[in-house]
Amino acid sequence: MSADARRPRRVSGSLTRRMIGVASLWIGLMLTGGGLGLDRILTSAITRNFDQQLDYVLTAMIASSEVGPDGEVRFNRPLADQRFLEPNSGVYFQVSGAGYDPFRSRSLWDRQLRVPADRDPDVHIYDSKEFPGETLRIEERDIVLPGSPITWRFQVAQSREVLDEQIATLRKTLVRSFALLALGLIIMAALQASFGLWPLRKVRRAIADIRSGQASRVDIKLPREISPLVEELNDLLAHNERQAEEARTHAGNLAHALKTPLTVIMNEATANSADLCKTVIREATTMRRQVDHHLARARAVGRRGQAQSRAEVWPSLEAVERAVARLYPEATIDLDGARDLVVRIERQDLDEILGNLIENAAKYGGGRVFVTVQRPEDRKDQVHILVEDDGAGIPQAQRDTLFKRGARLDTGKPGTGLGLAIVRDVAEIYGGTVTLDESEDLGGLLVRLCLPAAA
Repeated sequence: MSADARRPRRVSGSLTRRMIGVASLWIGLMLTGGGLGLDRILTSAITRNFDQQLDYVLTAMIASSEVGPDGEVRFNRPLADQRFLEPNSGVYFQVSGAGYDPFRSRSLWDRQLRVPADRDPDVHIYDSKEFPGETLRIEERDIVLPGSPITWRFQVAQSREVLDEQIATLRKTLVRSFALLALGLIIMAALQASFGLWPLRKVRRAIADIRSGQASRVDIKLPREISPLVEELNDLLAHNERQAEEARTHAGNLAHALKTPLTVIMNEATANSADLCKTVIREATTMRRQVDHHLARARAVGRRGQAQSRAEVWPSLEAVERAVARLYPEATIDLDGARDLVVRIERQDLDEILGNLIENAAKYGGGRVFVTVQRPEDRKDQVHILVEDDGAGIPQAQRDTLFKRGARLDTGKPGTGLGLAIVRDVAEIYGGTVTLDESEDLGGLLVRLCLPAAA
């Protein structure tokens, strides 16, 4: 088992659980905030309704009050609520004035309400725990009755038990309702996440089929949000297949190219030929040409997969011009054109292409080499590099021959005959082209190199 297979996969958690967790947290926060707000509103409404009942009784007490012959307060009609007559019923009233015994409801029995010392004509409502085991809600107001100089304190009280029971029932209902709502929303979020991510499970199964050899592409109907991902995946698979096919083709071509020279060498060695040394040198030279050619293609194919491949044309031209000028000091190399153009190719491959073209022009020309860099007006997506020389040129019928591996028109000068073949192959790998023509200015050969422009 390989090291990659033994290495544990790095997993950042379940996407489904993450989505459900985020949804649950948000639902919890929103429902908690909404529940607290609703509880406050409804509790205030219930308390306000409770206080309005006390206010109604207090108003009835004041309206039915009159001053008796001894200056005491009495009611000219009984209050409608019978609970004032039942001892410890939880509903009480009391009228207090300085110098007089409090006028109390029978429900107070032997108790009486505490009278705060402050005097204020406004209505006051507050909670009191003056009775053991019973919390009271009290509303009171100070009134000066006609015919009496005394300020009377009117108080009506009711146990909070009923109010607290209503609030408790309300909160229990809110908690249960919101808990049920939260559960329903979380279940809905879980279903939504599971259903929404289901196409990814289909993609996973499709990829498993590709790995097992049952399919070659992800060919299933998917939502538009996932379709671009699958398209990129299919493009990547196609790209890998092309690279694998190119590798098999290059390996087959190289094996076929080396087979004949090796056979010749073996036959000569077996026959103890007197020309064995010359044969080995000749066939080894042929094999070296084939190996150099395929190595150049392999390097270019390997670097082509890098999407960020880009190279500035002018610095590469200047570097090649300096190198060729040292090899051929008698040749004059002139550079002209746009200096800011960038092509979509690796710098090493651009140097190799330009090096072959400019070196051939200096080697086989008459001493003048002119290189022009331009971007055509009608093809803004390309950069054209023109390499011209003042040599004898090449007849139209022989131009295509130069692109064959090992083809040379001038055998009097050293070389392998791989220059233009490598230039063409590397340029085509990057989506470019190489064409031969006649130079109008210098009269020799014109090589037009077209490469895709980088953004």
